[in-house]
Amino acid sequence: MKNRSAATDWAAYVSQMESVLALELDDARRQEVLVQFSRIAQMAEPLMALPLDPRLEIAGVYRA
Repeated sequence: MKNRSAATDWAAYVSQMESVLALELDDARRQEVLVQFSRIAQMAEPLMALPLDPRLEIAGVYRA
């Protein structure tokens, strides 16, 4: 599995979320958010790299 944190543009994501949520972050706060997202991505890497049985990868389908 490829390194997800390297492939993710967290700065673009944070910028988009600022727009969607109508937030205005100053540069210091934005930088801290980017640091935290990078840390979270690093913590998630071992779990995301865990191979799953093919039957477990398929999510249930909701039908009304």
